[in-house]
Parts: sequence; structure tokens; C-alpha cells
Amino acid sequence: MGKARKHTPEQIVNILRQIEVAVANGKTHPLASREAGITEQTYYRWRKEYGGLKVDQAKRLKELEQENGKLKRLVAELSLDKQILQDIARGNF
Repeated sequence: MGKARKHTPEQIVNILRQIEVAVANGKTHPLASREAGITEQTYYRWRKEYGGLKVDQAKRLKELEQENGKLKRLVAELSLDKQILQDIARGNF
């Protein structure tokens, strides 16, 4: 298994555009993907997530996903704190 590389959203959108140009010029998706340095599966996964987005939109999407993850962790921690305080108040400790 290869070493995973982390691409920025901007890089992903640019790679997708590069592959689409190559396909428009007569290359197949697998060949264009390999030339871009990614697998065909990665191409289709990225296209599903980032297809049709511009660079700034892709960057904003990733920022929102990270913020959403932080907020979910915060809600989970606060819910746990609330449950602990309720148990203490009821004398169930």
C-alpha cells in the first residue's frame, strides 16, 4: 500500500481540471489519472466531492467541514458534562 499524501482542496480542484482537459483531448480517465499521479478511484472520489467547485469554494468547504467537526466535539463534551451534573444532582454517583 502506498504512502498517503494530503492534497489541499486547491490542489485537488486543479488536478481534476487537469484530468478533464486531458480527457477532452482524447485520453482515457485511467490514463489521465495516472499521469496526474492519482489512482482512478481517487479521481472519482474527488470528483464526487469536489466536482464543479471552484478553488475558493473547495477551500471554504474544507474549512466548514473542520469547523463542523470542532463543533460536534464541543457539543459531545458539553452533553457529557450535563449528564454528569444531572447524575450528581440526583445522587446517582
